[in-house]
Amino acid sequence: MIPNPIRKVLSSMRRHQVRCLLMGGQACVSYGAAEFSRDVDVIILLDPDNLSHLQSALDALGAEIVAVPSFELDYLRRGHAVHFRCREAEGVRLDVMGVLRGVAPFEELWLRRTTLEVDGQGEVIDVLGLPDLVLAKKTQREKDWPMIRRLVEASYFEGRDHPTTAQVEFWLAELRTPSLLVEVAGRFPAVAAGSTRPAVGAAARGDEAGVGQALHVEQTEIQAADRVWWAPLRAELERLRREAR
Repeated sequence: MIPNPIRKVLSSMRRHQVRCLLMGGQACVSYGAAEFSRDVDVIILLDPDNLSHLQSALDALGAEIVAVPSFELDYLRRGHAVHFRCREAEGVRLDVMGVLRGVAPFEELWLRRTTLEVDGQGEVIDVLGLPDLVLAKKTQREKDWPMIRRLVEASYFEGRDHPTTAQVEFWLAELRTPSLLVEVAGRFPAVAAGSTRPAVGAAARGDEAGVGQALHVEQTEIQAADRVWWAPLRAELERLRREAR
């Protein structure tokens, strides 16, 4: 269940016709991989009209910027997040982004979105599609990787009895549980044979230890790439903080 203050933020975004998609912890909750969070993380369409709609929603929420950078299109286009505190929603923090490393542009994300009803009350929210949410979670932060594991496990346990080919391909591409990856590769050897993921190759051989090693290498490489991507952005944020002081 989405807490009322967070639902108020999402309702304001929808009421003001903001083109945005929920991501982060609240999106994980919606996919059955519970993660407590008082934040609302969204990715938005980087369009001047859409930013105008967002400003209207922010005004209604009594939102104030709580950190650098300022709310400007150029910062969002470069990959920065803009952070707000919403006074009219019990101080919920709203983090807005327009670009995510390794994730498709917003227009593609919008076409692949998941639309969910909120708590059976007829209100709906637009959420990053599960494969895109998993990609967005692949960061340098250690805490994000157990959540990726839980997200893909939840998908597998929900759909394993009658899966589509797309689901099998997703599980082979993203499962981070060695025993389950071995299970999927064994059940669907033809699909597994088409994968270039080293962990899948080990899974096809029934080598759980090899799967674990391959997953560790995979995570390390992705975390390194994320650090490289964020390095110039972090440097810019530090410069902005110094200037603000």
